[in-house]
Amino acid sequence: VDVSAVPVGSSITKMWRGKPVFIRHRTDEEIAEAKKVDGEKASLRDPQLDADRVKKEEWLVVVGVCTHLGCVPGGQKASDNRGDYDGWFCPCHGSHYDTSGRIMKGPAPRNLEVPPYAFVSDTLIRIG
Repeated sequence: VDVSAVPVGSSITKMWRGKPVFIRHRTDEEIAEAKKVDGEKASLRDPQLDADRVKKEEWLVVVGVCTHLGCVPGGQKASDNRGDYDGWFCPCHGSHYDTSGRIMKGPAPRNLEVPPYAFVSDTLIRIG
C-alpha cells in the first residue's frame, strides 16, 4: 500500500483477506492521546501499549472489524463519529476505540487487531 498521498490526520481503507484494514496517518495530538492512555494500561480491558501496536508512531494499521460482533466501526472519514476517545466508534453496540485502536468503552472484548505488516520503504506498507 502506497501511503505517500495520505495527509496527516486522515485515513485510508484497503482490503486484506476480505477484511477492511484501516491505515491512519496520525497527528501529533493523536499520538499524544495514545501515549497518555499507555499510563492507564493496567485498567484497559485488552492491555497493550501504543508502541506495541505500531511500527512507526505516525502510522496506525489495524483491521477495521469490531471485535464484538464483526461490524465495521466508523472513524475513517472526517465526518464520522469517532467516539469518546477520538478513534473509532461502532454504533451497532456502542464500542469506542482510542487513537491506537484499543477498546475503551462498550462490549468489544479486544482491541482492533493489528495485522502482520512491514514498511518496505518510508511510504510503502506490505500487509500480510
